Amino acid sequence: MPESPLFDEAREPEAGIALCLSGGGYRAMLFHLGSLVRLNEVSLLSKLSRISSVSGGSITAAYLGLRWKDLAFDGNGRAAALDLVIDKIREMASTSVDAGAVIGGILLPGSISDRVARAYDETLFDGATLADLPGDGAGPRFVINATNVQSGAVWRFSKAYMGDYRVGLVPKPTVKLAVAVAASSAFPPVLSPLNLPIDDPFDPTFDGDLSGPAYRKAAVLSDGGVYDNLGLETAFKRFQTLLVSDGGKKIAPEEDPSHDWARHSIRVLDIIDNQVRSLRKRQLIDAFEERARTGAYWGIRTLYADYAAPSDPLGCTHRDPTALAEIPTRLQALPDPVQEKLINWGYAITDAALRVHFGQDLRTMYRVTIPDPTSFPYPGGY
Repeated sequence: MPESPLFDEAREPEAGIALCLSGGGYRAMLFHLGSLVRLNEVSLLSKLSRISSVSGGSITAAYLGLRWKDLAFDGNGRAAALDLVIDKIREMASTSVDAGAVIGGILLPGSISDRVARAYDETLFDGATLADLPGDGAGPRFVINATNVQSGAVWRFSKAYMGDYRVGLVPKPTVKLAVAVAASSAFPPVLSPLNLPIDDPFDPTFDGDLSGPAYRKAAVLSDGGVYDNLGLETAFKRFQTLLVSDGGKKIAPEEDPSHDWARHSIRVLDIIDNQVRSLRKRQLIDAFEERARTGAYWGIRTLYADYAAPSDPLGCTHRDPTALAEIPTRLQALPDPVQEKLINWGYAITDAALRVHFGQDLRTMYRVTIPDPTSFPYPGGY
C-alpha cells in the first residue's frame, strides 16, 4: 500500500477508542443517538479518538462533528449541550427524504442523490463543509465512509483528506458535509450513485494503482454499507479499543421471493448487505475473543438478556425490541413516539454492553466509571 503523511492507518493498533456507527437509515440514526447519550453520561464520548460512520450512522456522526465545539464539555468530560445534536437529528427524523428525492429525480432536473444532499443541507448542515469538522486535537477525527464504485474500495471523507488507497488522497477537501453524508447513505439501487466532481488536487506523495484521470476527475460513490456496514474498516486498523453500535436490519427469510428483475435485485442486494455485516461482526467478535482488540459491540437486534448484565435498573430484561429492529431502512419520517423508543433502546443496550464488556481495566485506563443508569432518556421505555 502506498504511504503518505495523510493516510492514517497504523501498522499496529494504537491506544485510543474508536466509535463505529452502522448504517440503517433513520432507524440507525436514532438508535445511535441513544448510544451517544449513554456514552456521554459515563464520560466516554469525550474520550473518543475517532468516530467512523456509514449510511444512516453518518447523518448522526456528521452533525455531531459539526456541533462538537458547541457541546460544552465539563470538567468530568460530559457534554452539557448534547441536546443541540439530539434535537436537530430528531428534526431530520421528522423529514421524509427518500420518496421525494426519487420522484423529484425522475421528474425534475438533477440526480436523486443531489436532492438527498440538498435535504440534508437544508435541515442540518446549512452549507458546512468537511473543513468545519474538529481538527486533530480539538475532538475525535470524524470519518464518513462511502463506497467507490469505480475502485471497489472504501472512500473516506474527513477534515484531513478524502479518497481511497487505490485512487489517492485529496488533502483538506472542500466538499460539503451534506454531500459526504449523501454519498455515505446512497442506498442502492434507488439512491445510488452519487457522482462527486473532484476539483482539488491530489496528494503527490500518495500514488495508488488507479491514479489516472478517469478515476480522479470524479468519483462514483455508493452507500458506505456496500463495502462495510459497520464502519469498522477505518477504525479496526488503527485503534485498540472499539465501540460498535449496530442499527442494521437482519434480512428476513422469504418463502416465495419475487421473480421480477426489480424486486429480485433488491432482495439480492439485501442478502449481500446482510452477509457483509455478518462477516464484519464476526471479525470484530473474533478480535475481542482473541484479545487482539478490546471494547464492546451492541446491536438493535440484540436481546438485553443476552448480555447477562449484573443488574437491570431500567427493567429491560422482558422488553422486546423486535418491532424497532424491523423498521424499514428508509429516510422516511418517523412519529415522535417511535423516535423516542429507538433512542431509549439504543441507550439501554449500550448501557448493558458497556457494563458487561468495558471492564475495570479499560475503565481504569480511560479514567471512567460506569454506574447503573437511573432512567431512560424519554418516558415509556421502548
